Amino acid sequence: MTTRSSMMEKTRSELLAQARVLFASKGFAGTALEELTADVGLTRGALYHHFGNKKGLFYAVVQQLDSEMDLRLRGIERSETSPQQALLKRAETYLDMATEPEIQRIILRDAQSVLEPEQLEKAASGCVASITQLLSAIAPQQSPQAHKTSAQFINGGLTSLALWIANHQVPDQAVDDAKRTAYELLNRIMLA
Repeated sequence: MTTRSSMMEKTRSELLAQARVLFASKGFAGTALEELTADVGLTRGALYHHFGNKKGLFYAVVQQLDSEMDLRLRGIERSETSPQQALLKRAETYLDMATEPEIQRIILRDAQSVLEPEQLEKAASGCVASITQLLSAIAPQQSPQAHKTSAQFINGGLTSLALWIANHQVPDQAVDDAKRTAYELLNRIMLA
């Protein structure tokens, strides 16, 4: 890697790290551009060069955090002995993630109001693909379209439950209720 490209990557990484801390603690609306750049000794120009604007930087943070969540979920899937157990454990882990402050603020609260529907759909596509694969293994006799449609339904339901948990007065109680409901519905779907 050349010196220039390594410097550019370093700048990009510093902006992402600073933005992630500020977006998690203050939210998108509460974070000023000056805070995003000044604490890491950069200018607005660096932010604009790498991300276009504050919203572009926020989207990059969402993508980074979403990738980390997906890696955790895929690790959970691989640790299970059956696709049925993998799907249930994946749902449980995702709902547990909804109690984590960084995920609550960035993914479940701000992303829903800041990002465009296409960006939200793109962020969800990895989860939908993973759930589709699990459903294909659980019920290979069903069509690929049926698996994809069911995966969209499951992902939407889990996302809705996660939003409910994130905004609940007592998130730990909500996550237990959400898990019970998710288990019941997923078991019915897998038996269908």
